[in-house]
Amino acid sequence: MTRLRIQFSACRRALILTDTPRPDCPDCDGYGGTEHPYGDYETGEYAGTDYEPCPCWDQTRCWTLLLLPRLPRWLRRQHPDVDPWAEPPF
Repeated sequence: MTRLRIQFSACRRALILTDTPRPDCPDCDGYGGTEHPYGDYETGEYAGTDYEPCPCWDQTRCWTLLLLPRLPRWLRRQHPDVDPWAEPPF
């Protein structure tokens, strides 16, 4: 059974329909995979996390519903680093 949801993809600027993990899966408890943290062999400190996807979910199953257009250059903000709400209007 496929459990679908609509999601925004920033890399393609599109709305996509994707599969979701099975909520009652006994292996991943509905998270879609298992994380395995590992440490550095020399120091024993945290070095990263490996992610093992669960077979109840196929991450590659997605369909593009709607491509979203980019704003024209003249409508884009001229100073993206300046927050207009940071200073009072007076």
